[in-house]
Amino acid sequence: MIPPALAQQLAFLREIDRLKNVIRLSPLLDRSRRENSAEHSWHLALYALVLSDYAAATVDLGRVVKMLLIHDIVEIDAGDVPFHLLETHVGQAEREQAAAARLFGLLPAEQAAEFHALWDEFEAAASADAQFAKALDRFQPMLHNAATGGGTWIECATTLEQIKTRCQPPIEAGAPQLWQAALTMAESHFDRAADA
Repeated sequence: MIPPALAQQLAFLREIDRLKNVIRLSPLLDRSRRENSAEHSWHLALYALVLSDYAAATVDLGRVVKMLLIHDIVEIDAGDVPFHLLETHVGQAEREQAAAARLFGLLPAEQAAEFHALWDEFEAAASADAQFAKALDRFQPMLHNAATGGGTWIECATTLEQIKTRCQPPIEAGAPQLWQAALTMAESHFDRAADA
């Protein structure tokens, strides 16, 4: 017989497999296809491990990695909303809150509360850990766009000023040096585009 708590955890793990089917707008660096949200979360966890020295404040790397691994689980129900397509954002916060309640609610109560609290903390950027995690979540797509010749920036007709408005505050708050690197990459792309 499987203990009830383990049965709940296994149900949660089966359910989150669906995150592999949530396709994001961002392409893989080789441009062979778009990444899925599970790949994005895994990639961000590695970003945290590799880039933790660039956090604006001292962070608990284990908590940051946990946040990054669970931050997009809500997309199983709520879907992914392309960052630069603002019209798709209407009602997304409500859909994500409902998804968080349902998905984390599959877990035993104590674990559900921990995961939901980490997700809320990430969403609110309510700590140094969450600010660094948010910075990485905004930095990774910028790196992808710069490395793919503009990627979703071109696809969504995004301007450099829009990128600065949307990406600078969270990246600069959590990892100022990464913002400088991201800005350099973005400016280089837009300079090349202007010269073409």
